[in-house]
Amino acid sequence: MFRKKAPPTTTVARPIERVTSVLGTGINWRGNLRGAGGIRIEGTFEGEIGIRGLIVIGETGRVTCEKLQANTVIVAGAVHGNIAAEKLEIRSTGRVWGDVVVGAFATEEGGFLRGKVQMEEQVELDLEPEETETPGPVVEQPETPSASEAPTQGDPGK
Repeated sequence: MFRKKAPPTTTVARPIERVTSVLGTGINWRGNLRGAGGIRIEGTFEGEIGIRGLIVIGETGRVTCEKLQANTVIVAGAVHGNIAAEKLEIRSTGRVWGDVVVGAFATEEGGFLRGKVQMEEQVELDLEPEETETPGPVVEQPETPSASEAPTQGDPGK
Protein backbone atom coordinates (compact mmCIF):
# COMPACT_ATOMS: atom_id res chain seq x y z
CA MET A 1 0.00 0.00 0.00
CA PHE A 2 1.21 3.45 -0.86
CA ARG A 3 0.66 6.36 1.46
CA LYS A 4 0.48 9.92 0.38
CA LYS A 5 3.16 12.06 1.86
CA ALA A 6 1.81 14.96 3.92
CA PRO A 7 2.75 18.37 2.56
CA PRO A 8 5.57 20.06 4.47
CA THR A 9 4.35 22.31 7.26
CA THR A 10 5.92 25.51 8.39
CA THR A 11 6.21 26.34 12.04
CA VAL A 12 4.67 29.71 12.79
CA ALA A 13 4.68 31.28 16.24
CA ARG A 14 1.00 31.22 17.12
CA PRO A 15 -0.44 33.81 19.48
CA ILE A 16 -1.39 32.61 22.93
CA GLU A 17 -5.12 31.84 23.03
CA ARG A 18 -5.51 31.51 26.78
CA VAL A 19 -5.46 33.93 29.72
CA THR A 20 -2.10 34.14 31.47
CA SER A 21 -2.61 37.43 33.40
CA VAL A 22 -5.57 39.08 35.12
CA LEU A 23 -6.29 42.71 35.99
CA GLY A 24 -8.87 42.03 38.69
CA THR A 25 -12.05 43.76 39.79
CA GLY A 26 -11.36 46.89 41.84
CA ILE A 27 -7.99 47.54 40.16
CA ASN A 28 -7.57 50.81 38.23
CA TRP A 29 -4.62 50.89 35.84
CA ARG A 30 -3.34 53.70 33.65
CA GLY A 31 -0.50 53.21 31.16
CA ASN A 32 0.56 51.10 28.20
CA LEU A 33 0.15 47.36 27.97
CA ARG A 34 2.48 45.60 25.51
CA GLY A 35 3.78 42.09 25.05
CA ALA A 36 2.71 38.56 24.28
CA GLY A 37 0.26 36.44 26.22
CA GLY A 38 -3.35 36.43 27.21
CA ILE A 39 -4.90 38.95 29.58
CA ARG A 40 -8.30 39.26 31.22
CA ILE A 41 -9.37 42.73 32.33
CA GLU A 42 -12.05 42.83 35.05
CA GLY A 43 -11.03 46.20 36.48
CA THR A 44 -10.55 49.60 34.83
CA PHE A 45 -7.78 50.23 32.30
CA GLU A 46 -6.89 53.50 30.60
CA GLY A 47 -4.07 53.70 28.06
CA GLU A 48 -2.81 51.87 24.98
CA ILE A 49 -2.94 48.10 24.48
CA GLY A 50 -0.91 46.06 21.99
CA ILE A 51 -0.87 42.35 22.80
CA ARG A 52 0.28 39.42 20.67
CA GLY A 53 -2.38 37.05 21.90
CA LEU A 54 -5.79 37.17 23.59
CA ILE A 55 -7.54 40.01 25.42
CA VAL A 56 -10.75 39.35 27.33
CA ILE A 57 -12.62 42.33 28.75
CA GLY A 58 -14.82 40.69 31.38
CA GLU A 59 -18.30 41.86 32.38
CA THR A 60 -16.90 44.21 35.04
CA GLY A 61 -14.02 45.36 32.80
CA ARG A 62 -13.87 48.96 31.54
CA VAL A 63 -11.24 49.92 28.95
CA THR A 64 -10.61 53.41 27.58
CA CYS A 65 -7.94 53.70 24.91
CA GLU A 66 -7.28 55.32 21.57
CA LYS A 67 -6.25 51.98 20.06
CA LEU A 68 -6.58 48.40 21.30
CA GLN A 69 -4.69 45.83 19.21
CA ALA A 70 -4.53 42.07 19.69
CA ASN A 71 -4.88 38.85 17.75
CA THR A 72 -8.16 37.99 19.49
CA VAL A 73 -10.42 40.34 21.47
CA ILE A 74 -13.48 39.21 23.44
CA VAL A 75 -15.63 41.99 24.91
CA ALA A 76 -18.14 41.22 27.68
CA GLY A 77 -17.62 44.59 29.42
CA ALA A 78 -17.10 48.08 27.94
CA VAL A 79 -14.50 49.43 25.51
CA HIS A 80 -14.24 53.11 24.58
CA GLY A 81 -11.74 53.17 21.71
CA ASN A 82 -10.83 51.72 18.34
CA ILE A 83 -10.05 48.02 18.02
CA ALA A 84 -7.80 46.26 15.49
CA ALA A 85 -7.87 42.47 15.75
CA GLU A 86 -7.76 39.31 13.70
CA LYS A 87 -10.88 38.15 15.61
CA LEU A 88 -13.39 40.22 17.59
CA GLU A 89 -16.28 38.81 19.59
CA ILE A 90 -18.78 41.02 21.38
CA ARG A 91 -20.75 39.08 23.97
CA SER A 92 -24.35 39.88 24.95
CA THR A 93 -23.15 42.11 27.81
CA GLY A 94 -20.40 43.73 25.72
CA ARG A 95 -20.38 47.38 24.69
CA VAL A 96 -17.96 48.97 22.20
CA TRP A 97 -17.81 52.67 21.32
CA GLY A 98 -15.26 52.99 18.49
CA ASP A 99 -14.31 51.83 15.03
CA VAL A 100 -13.10 48.28 14.48
CA VAL A 101 -10.86 46.72 11.85
CA VAL A 102 -11.13 42.93 11.94
CA GLY A 103 -10.59 39.75 9.98
CA ALA A 104 -13.46 37.92 11.70
CA PHE A 105 -16.34 39.42 13.68
CA ALA A 106 -19.07 37.89 15.83
CA THR A 107 -21.62 39.36 18.19
CA GLU A 108 -24.20 37.79 20.44
CA GLU A 109 -27.75 39.09 20.62
CA GLY A 110 -27.70 42.13 22.91
CA GLY A 111 -24.08 43.04 22.11
CA PHE A 112 -23.58 46.74 21.27
CA LEU A 113 -21.27 48.51 18.82
CA ARG A 114 -21.35 52.18 17.95
CA GLY A 115 -18.79 52.76 15.23
CA LYS A 116 -17.68 51.54 11.83
CA VAL A 117 -16.74 47.94 11.09
CA GLN A 118 -14.10 47.35 8.44
CA MET A 119 -13.42 43.72 7.59
CA GLU A 120 -10.16 42.76 5.94
CA GLU A 121 -8.84 39.45 4.65
CA GLN A 122 -5.75 40.01 6.78
CA VAL A 123 -5.36 42.56 9.56
CA GLU A 124 -1.92 44.10 9.96
CA LEU A 125 -1.34 44.67 13.67
CA ASP A 126 1.25 47.22 14.71
CA LEU A 127 2.65 45.11 17.53
CA GLU A 128 6.19 45.15 18.83
CA PRO A 129 8.33 42.37 17.35
CA GLU A 130 8.94 39.32 19.50
CA GLU A 131 12.10 39.47 21.57
CA THR A 132 15.08 37.61 20.16
CA GLU A 133 18.16 36.12 21.77
CA THR A 134 20.53 38.54 20.02
CA PRO A 135 21.06 41.90 21.69
CA GLY A 136 20.45 45.13 19.81
CA PRO A 137 23.22 47.39 18.54
CA VAL A 138 25.68 48.65 21.12
CA VAL A 139 26.58 52.30 21.00
CA GLU A 140 29.96 53.07 22.47
CA GLN A 141 30.63 56.46 24.01
CA PRO A 142 34.00 58.09 23.24
CA GLU A 143 36.32 58.00 26.20
CA THR A 144 37.02 61.31 27.87
CA PRO A 145 40.21 61.67 29.84
CA SER A 146 39.77 61.98 33.59
CA ALA A 147 40.98 65.08 35.38
CA SER A 148 44.13 63.26 36.55
CA GLU A 149 45.03 62.22 32.98
CA ALA A 150 44.29 65.54 31.27
CA PRO A 151 47.34 67.65 30.43
CA THR A 152 47.58 70.88 32.34
CA GLN A 153 49.02 74.14 31.05
CA GLY A 154 52.30 75.18 32.47
CA ASP A 155 53.23 71.63 33.53
CA PRO A 156 56.68 71.05 31.96
CA GLY A 157 56.44 67.29 32.25
CA LYS A 158 53.34 67.02 30.06
